[in-house]
Amino acid sequence: MRRAAPLPPRDGLGPARVRLRGGSVLVELADRFGDAVAAKVLAGEVVCADGQVVTASTVLPPNSHVYMYRELPDEVEVPFDIPVLYRDENIVVVDKPHFLATMPRGGHVAQTATVRLRRELGLPELSPAHRLDRLTAGVLLFTVRREVRGAYQTMFTRGEVRKTYLARAGVDPSLRFPMTVRSRIVKRRGQLQAVEKPDEPNAETYIEHLGDGLYRLTPRTGRTHQLRVHMASLGLPILGDPLYPNIIDVARDDFSTPLRLLADSIEFEDPITREVRRLVSQLKLAGRMS
Repeated sequence: MRRAAPLPPRDGLGPARVRLRGGSVLVELADRFGDAVAAKVLAGEVVCADGQVVTASTVLPPNSHVYMYRELPDEVEVPFDIPVLYRDENIVVVDKPHFLATMPRGGHVAQTATVRLRRELGLPELSPAHRLDRLTAGVLLFTVRREVRGAYQTMFTRGEVRKTYLARAGVDPSLRFPMTVRSRIVKRRGQLQAVEKPDEPNAETYIEHLGDGLYRLTPRTGRTHQLRVHMASLGLPILGDPLYPNIIDVARDDFSTPLRLLADSIEFEDPITREVRRLVSQLKLAGRMS
């Protein structure tokens, strides 16, 4: 288990953790990240795993770690609220809006559900137990305290949570529903799209057509972009999808065309209280695009 960071979260965001190659910390950080990070060392803003402040003369062995607060990227504000569906001493369940990433990554840091909720709710240890794509809206569960985080994350990784989604797409009269789609989905680092490979399936989705282009999707596995890939593979890409079947360049401040995909509900036995819980989104999918 990774030890707690020696620096507390600041304004909803924990410190960056950097693994070192070994040697002079100042020289390595300056070489890897430039003068701005070197200046943090000289200002006493970088600490070792044991909380000791790194100085210009600090030397550490390979695979040591240091911590510092990162500089936030220039982000476009996502102009949507994050309604709370349920809250107790262990978890917070929210309706994540479209366009808001679940957790900090790349160019999305402050404008993520994790950081915004830590600030809004005053919960510095808040952490997602699972993840929704940035463009997908709906039910998202967070743990409140570090001590219970593993129990809820394990519940998701073991597939013990029943999840249902709603999606809008076109209609193909030749297709018969309900159906189960199975394939092997591979998502490589640095590539925007996941792809299907003609190998042993690792992804499975049960699809029902509820009428007029509204579909209920029940994933039985959790591959990256699984629902979007499986719908596109049927010739029924989800409306508003800028990645499948074709990549469309969308401006960062363009919130006019949401992906018509909603995490509609989750159902599970609470691993702490043993109560059966079912949380349902209060959001509604936008209708057909003209």
